[in-house]
Amino acid sequence: MLLRKKLGCLHAHHSNIECIEQAFQNIENVELVHFVDPGLIQQVSKGTDGLAFKVKEQLEWMESCNMDAILITCTNYITLLEEEQLKLSIPIIKIDEPFFEIICEEKQPQTILFTNSETVEGTLKRLQQYAEQHEKTLDVVAKVVDNTFELIMQGKKEAYNNTIRQTLHHLAEEQRQISVAQLSMVEAAQQFEKESTLTIANPLKSLVKFVMRAIE
Repeated sequence: MLLRKKLGCLHAHHSNIECIEQAFQNIENVELVHFVDPGLIQQVSKGTDGLAFKVKEQLEWMESCNMDAILITCTNYITLLEEEQLKLSIPIIKIDEPFFEIICEEKQPQTILFTNSETVEGTLKRLQQYAEQHEKTLDVVAKVVDNTFELIMQGKKEAYNNTIRQTLHHLAEEQRQISVAQLSMVEAAQQFEKESTLTIANPLKSLVKFVMRAIE
């Protein structure tokens, strides 16, 4: 009998659930359990005081629910987590780490696209740390699709995806490798790939292999 592992997924918005479910749909020995807390994202815009402790509490609660590992899908959560001393007995998997792996292997100049400006500084800081640890050289610029993130928070998924796709078509003219940094942007990036001959790096592309290595 196949022993199934419980992977607790911490999301900042329910829209991320579908992406993760699709990524793991053919993995029989992993059971996904989703935890969603959209309120934290609203609080980040007001300041981060006390929010790191809130994330720590959430992760400890998830561990107590008999998870075998935890996947954090929100880069804001990941950045906040680094402010707290966390001692859990199960692996904590940060969705940006397999993404950084892809970015650091790319030799061309790159543009990393965001919709949530609050995630840019923390993500780039962690990316630079990852590159230094792995002795990689980066040629990366970040761009934010302004006035877009609120669309997904309001449940306007189609409008959100359309705006991202339009931006990707515009960026394609710059002849740089493009990636999307947030899980909420993956669907639009996949749609763009079908419309063009370009490949867009995203946090899902190597996530499953990364998770399976962590929980084996």
